[in-house]
Amino acid sequence: MPDTRPGPVSSPTEPPLRDVSDTALWVAVYRALESERHDALFKDPFARRMAGQRGDRIASTIPFGQSMAWSIIVRTAVMDEVILRCIERGVRTVLNLGAGLDTRAFRLPLPASLRWFDVDLPAMTAYRQACLEAERPACQHAHLAADLADADDLSRTLADAKAGTGPLLVLTEGLLVYLAPSQVADLARQLRLEAQAQWWVADLVSPLLRRTMGTVWHSQLDRASAAFRFAPQDSRRFFEALGWKEHEFHSTWSDALRLGRPPPHGAAWDGFWKWSAPAAHEALKRMSGVALMERLPHQ
Repeated sequence: MPDTRPGPVSSPTEPPLRDVSDTALWVAVYRALESERHDALFKDPFARRMAGQRGDRIASTIPFGQSMAWSIIVRTAVMDEVILRCIERGVRTVLNLGAGLDTRAFRLPLPASLRWFDVDLPAMTAYRQACLEAERPACQHAHLAADLADADDLSRTLADAKAGTGPLLVLTEGLLVYLAPSQVADLARQLRLEAQAQWWVADLVSPLLRRTMGTVWHSQLDRASAAFRFAPQDSRRFFEALGWKEHEFHSTWSDALRLGRPPPHGAAWDGFWKWSAPAAHEALKRMSGVALMERLPHQ
């Protein structure tokens, strides 16, 4: 995997996104921007330095890069809420697959007894460790290097995570959209085989949003082999057929209004669709969001 360390670009002709791991730098910029607000929804004190110069360049040069910050900020805040509620319900281990530059194990008020595994490709994991080596996690934390597309790597990762006792929460933030539907299905089946995997938190997008974002960022994403691939027409039905029942769905659109981070003219558009086209309004609310899924028992 190419080097993911942020820093000056070696050439002005180098593309902003070199590979899918660079999207983690992009997301970290948005988390830094939110953290620096006086009314921040969350505080990530590590985001700015982890994003680095490369992250700033990505966010400033990708088309509509700045205007999309609201959706990542809302996704982060909502996932924080859902994760903390799951821990209150008894989760003892968090398995964060495709962790990128997520620092929840270091910034959230977590029980000291909680076990948290951040899993990503070797180069990204090495970069995470370098950025956070002087920091103290809030819980029992480990960085794990693994290629989740490799069945053996995934099996080893699951074995590490299930070494303890108690319910396990799987977290896949910003991961599934880059996988083929068959890869997501394989992951869902393998996670369901793990008796301790009780909950799964994932962000999901609709086919319409996939096409829209794919059109806007087509050249940048394709060049980085980071095209959006997973966007089921009916995510509830897709996952339930694989043994995972949607327990909660948090609409990015609705939560953006609730949290005070709406898209441009979001409140006006929400009112228009709500009263003039209720069906379209419902589709809008399911366009993207955070799903909390519960593992169904084997029959």
